[in-house]
Amino acid sequence: MAVAQAKLGKESDDCSLLPLVHDIIKCMDKDSPDVHQELAKLKTKIQEAREQISNMPGIESSPPEQQQQLATLREQVRTKNQLLQKYKSLCMFDAPKAS
Repeated sequence: MAVAQAKLGKESDDCSLLPLVHDIIKCMDKDSPDVHQELAKLKTKIQEAREQISNMPGIESSPPEQQQQLATLREQVRTKNQLLQKYKSLCMFDAPKAS
């Protein structure tokens, strides 16, 4: 999973479509024959974005399922925080004082 996140992070650095759209508009203003090449670049970029979205974790879950998972995780965090507070109150983990 860490590899997938690293790959996703590396690819998501360049996800802006605006520079490509700007290049297409410039080519159209100049009546340049490069418009088709720029459109192909945009199409490729959109396809890459679709692939990234389909590879995202949890995308197959519906919004209610995601809400349920979120509620479960929040409850786990709440329980763990309560346990931490309980153990802290026992004073078993007093930090040694620097001398």
